[in-house]
Amino acid sequence: MQKNYCLLIILFFSNVIFSQAILEADGPGDTYELISSVLAPGFNPVEHPECVHPQFGRHITEVWDEDLSQFVFEFYSHVTPDNDRCIKFDRQRVEIKTYDKSPDSLLGVVGETITYKWKFRLETGYQPSTSFTHIHQIKAVGGDDSMPLITLTPRKSSPNRMELIHNNTTNVVTAPLSLFEGNWVECTEKILVHPTDGTYSMTIKNINDGSTILTYSNSKIMTIRQSNDFIRPKWGIYRSLNHPDHLRDEAVKFAGFSIQEGVTTGIEIQEPSLPENLLLLQNYPNPFNPITNITFISKHSGTANLKVFDMLGNEVETLFEGFVRANSELKFQFDGGNKSSGVYLLKLNFNGLGYTRKMVLIK
Repeated sequence: MQKNYCLLIILFFSNVIFSQAILEADGPGDTYELISSVLAPGFNPVEHPECVHPQFGRHITEVWDEDLSQFVFEFYSHVTPDNDRCIKFDRQRVEIKTYDKSPDSLLGVVGETITYKWKFRLETGYQPSTSFTHIHQIKAVGGDDSMPLITLTPRKSSPNRMELIHNNTTNVVTAPLSLFEGNWVECTEKILVHPTDGTYSMTIKNINDGSTILTYSNSKIMTIRQSNDFIRPKWGIYRSLNHPDHLRDEAVKFAGFSIQEGVTTGIEIQEPSLPENLLLLQNYPNPFNPITNITFISKHSGTANLKVFDMLGNEVETLFEGFVRANSELKFQFDGGNKSSGVYLLKLNFNGLGYTRKMVLIK
């Protein structure tokens, strides 16, 4: 049976732009193709151990779940012989992700607010490692990207627990693993992407009774490193084989993946406005993809420079530098075709007076 389920929604409100992708299981067969059609059309966002374990077949399938009364994804990981894609042999991986081949609307860049939602179910008696047994990660791409930014991981301890970890070092909150075992839970994770002033929250609820079993929020936290290009999610089973005697063959169920990205256009700009009877600076369309047209009109002569910056203050492009005659009308284009989605600042300096407009690129 050939399947194609890809839902992308773009909504425009007064000061926020949203795009949303939804991935749901729809029945056995073509599971990897279904996942790819949403997370990275035309590419392969599935990481699996089938190079060493082809006789088992695909390590992600779709099965009917009686509790949810729907098809769900089931991820399988076997203590033997599974490994990490025949690349690393001290760990095992079966995960799905977004990555550089994914649509820009599924990659988190500075200035965006991203909400990830999904459901998962651990079997009763789930056996985690004392090292790592990740089921969800937020990772960065580009620059210093070796360590995950956010990790949700079961941990073998006394008693076993679920941990939420920031920057691979700080355990920000824990909950007894017994609250997760044998129950469907729903996760809501919200991230404002910024290297110093990001925000982060995670809430996990028991679907059956609605109780909150893990919650955390931080209004000033690093959610991307200065050197990174974007952040992206991963879901599945990624576990250490340092102590295989702690593990067993596991099947973890997932359902209802959702990625919603928003760009707030109502950012306050603390610079003086220019009187429009003297100067006019505008761009259209806004939001734009990939090109916006920029007009600068001056009623007086003067020296001007017109530049585009990202939300980190990095100069992206110089559009104009020089002398402007009175009653001049200058026209430019800013092409975002090879740039990341997000908020850009159009900054004009005219005779020592500064003015800034917000431009939103959404792909």
